[in-house]
Amino acid sequence: MITLVYGGSASGKSEYAEGLLANFRGPKYYLATMEPFGEEGARRVARHRALRAGKGFETLEKYTGLAKLKLPGSGCLLLECLGNLAANELFSPSGAKEKAAQEIARGLRSLAAQCSELVIVSNDVFSDGRVYDPETERYLALLAQANAEAAALAGRVIEVVCGIPIAVKGELP
Repeated sequence: MITLVYGGSASGKSEYAEGLLANFRGPKYYLATMEPFGEEGARRVARHRALRAGKGFETLEKYTGLAKLKLPGSGCLLLECLGNLAANELFSPSGAKEKAAQEIARGLRSLAAQCSELVIVSNDVFSDGRVYDPETERYLALLAQANAEAAALAGRVIEVVCGIPIAVKGELP
């Protein structure tokens, strides 16, 4: 089963996504896509690792090119998060640049084929109504396309609003 969990900043989406896999029997992988830059990035990574401690996840880090990732074994995977992945594929020197959308889609399909449960976390950053510079607009368009690809692959799409999960596609577990 593939599940897309999305929501705004600090909505509770990550905690909800982790909870979906809490009782999974077998290997649990956490795929971190945030490329840590500087002290702030290192602090965020340390905070996220501390929040996951004791939950049974093996952390994997892959910032671009998810289709090249081979999981150590079958099990479940939590991908955190599509927003970081989209930024990396678009702006990182190792990213796919103009082929970012195709690379993300290829990566999602590859990961889905390797595990029995795939939970994808993504951001809803489309509701503020602001006008952005062209590079930010490119990022937003890519993230919208990546979210749509993930939603099309998913049997469940869940929006988390103020910590409350809302089924958009499929049923709440």
